[in-house]
Amino acid sequence: MEIPFYKMQGAGNDFILIDNQALQFSTEVLTKFAARVCTRRVSVGADTVIVIEASRGTGDFYARFFNADGSEAEMCGNGARCVARYAYEQGLADEKMVIETIAGNVPAERINTRTYRVQLNSPTVFEADKKIQVDGKELTVDYVELGDPGIPHLVVHQPDLAMTELETIFDLARKLRNHPAFEKGANVNFYDILSDQTVVERTYERGVEDFTLACGTGTGSTAYVLNKKELTQVNPVTIEVLGGALQVEVVAEELYLIGDTNMVAAGTILDDDLFLD
Repeated sequence: MEIPFYKMQGAGNDFILIDNQALQFSTEVLTKFAARVCTRRVSVGADTVIVIEASRGTGDFYARFFNADGSEAEMCGNGARCVARYAYEQGLADEKMVIETIAGNVPAERINTRTYRVQLNSPTVFEADKKIQVDGKELTVDYVELGDPGIPHLVVHQPDLAMTELETIFDLARKLRNHPAFEKGANVNFYDILSDQTVVERTYERGVEDFTLACGTGTGSTAYVLNKKELTQVNPVTIEVLGGALQVEVVAEELYLIGDTNMVAAGTILDDDLFLD
């Protein structure tokens, strides 16, 4: 089977994009497909597969996001920026567009050739200074859900994060991601404030089950928490992630994610052992 695809990345999050309007793959097939092709050194390799389908409502098209383990995510901020560029360059949408997702409609717009701005799903849950127990110790975290159904995010302060080896907080991240206090599990965003203008962030992503180079909805959640707790004074704030820098603007309950996108490759997947039948 030959499957046309595009490979894109935004802030180090890499994506495989396929157009399901022609392929008509079922959810079961897409789950298997994502788990296979996201595996690095075995197939193309990516954090997420983005599946483009026909509009189901008032948007320009519908986008689905499948994690590397095959699970379907509600939305992906950096993925939305990449799919917006794809849609514009493929003639699926104008410079301003609306992307339909499980978590709701996502307005997006082209700033220039590489830079795209998306409005993240608005927070529907915010629990500040939530106390939880981890290994018998009390830890204070902030919990945010974006959209409905909500994309779950924990926001956790980690001093000297820029100098912290991720291996030293991996076990904590995994335990927080699976903590029983959060029914759906959660993405875990560690942060530290470098200045009034800049925050450093590291995200352990649910579905990837590891730290990733960036997470758009995680970056938005962190910026939202810092804004509401008045820990940053600049808007938009620059958030430095492993894959580069993103900007987030908080306007009341609206979150805007701004950053570059890269079109990496286009081709055809020819793998004989995708087991899609």
